[in-house]
Amino acid sequence: MDAPTLLLAAMSGGLVALLLTVFGGGGSVLAVPLLLYVVGVTDPHVAIGVSAAGVSLNALTALVGQARAGRVRWPCALTFAAFGATGAWVGSSLAKRIDGHQLLLVFALAMAAVALAMFRRPKTEGEASVRLNPAMAPRVALSGAGVGAAAGFFGIGGGFLIVPGLMGATGMTLALAQASSLVSVAAFGASTALNYSLSGLISWPLVAAMTVGGVAGTLVGLPISHRLGANAALGRRLFAGLILGVAAYVAVRALASG
Repeated sequence: MDAPTLLLAAMSGGLVALLLTVFGGGGSVLAVPLLLYVVGVTDPHVAIGVSAAGVSLNALTALVGQARAGRVRWPCALTFAAFGATGAWVGSSLAKRIDGHQLLLVFALAMAAVALAMFRRPKTEGEASVRLNPAMAPRVALSGAGVGAAAGFFGIGGGFLIVPGLMGATGMTLALAQASSLVSVAAFGASTALNYSLSGLISWPLVAAMTVGGVAGTLVGLPISHRLGANAALGRRLFAGLILGVAAYVAVRALASG
């Protein structure tokens, strides 16, 4: 692994982390295209494995701050994450059996779905004092397993699915769901990355480079996110448009290589 490749990986990790910090969920889907078309990773499965590991580590970093602020609803978050991690293992196992170029076509559809979800205005209603109870637990477990399977299959953080999944299953507020979702993002990414690593489909130097770049991107993105203010919604829509464009590019490249 030469220095220019690691530098490009670090810059890619920094860009993904910056966009995630400024605009919220959805940014992690850019990690795979950046690894393939900027860093130069040739195997789509390796790109997905590296992306999953990097997303997991970045989520752990963000989780520390949210936990200290008391925004994580641990019983709900851990139940969702535990069942979802199992789903992520199943999803990633299926993805490994699919031809890389065919997988990229499906990944492009997932990117488009992320972008369209970002155009929607998020709901802010919900219950701040929500607690896990026996009646709620099956919904949380089932929702977590389904979302985890999707996240594992595509090798993405899945935050755009985890947040509404948590809100629907528990009735918690958007802010609490965003904070609690980081437990699942970390767990799903770790499950997917472990599965890929057992098949030799992860480059750990690339993971390390993207993680270091991600720390820098987060530090740069924090003041930008505070300054956006009322323009944040417009910026998020523009970012969603960028993801749609990248999805189209990934689909075209996959068709041309297939």
